[in-house]
Amino acid sequence: MPKAAVLDPQGNAVRDAMRHLGMPEVRSVRIGKYMEIDIDGQNGDLETRLRGLCRDLLSNPVIEDYQLKKAEDEEERKMPNSQLRKSKARKRK
Repeated sequence: MPKAAVLDPQGNAVRDAMRHLGMPEVRSVRIGKYMEIDIDGQNGDLETRLRGLCRDLLSNPVIEDYQLKKAEDEEERKMPNSQLRKSKARKRK
């Protein structure tokens, strides 16, 4: 995601369009990128090396922040978002 101090003209354009289309409540929109990386193995320094690649290759640390998240399990990674939300909602009941 762009750092908070970095202007996001694409996010501003989406915010303005949402307001124009009947959502005046929208205060701000930030546009970023999402990557899904599937890795084999569980080497002890794997996370450290992956963080280094995120910093040096996959993001621009001057203007972007990044966050690594581990998939909770194989099934959730393969499930579409709408099904994932329904599945999690059922688990909470």
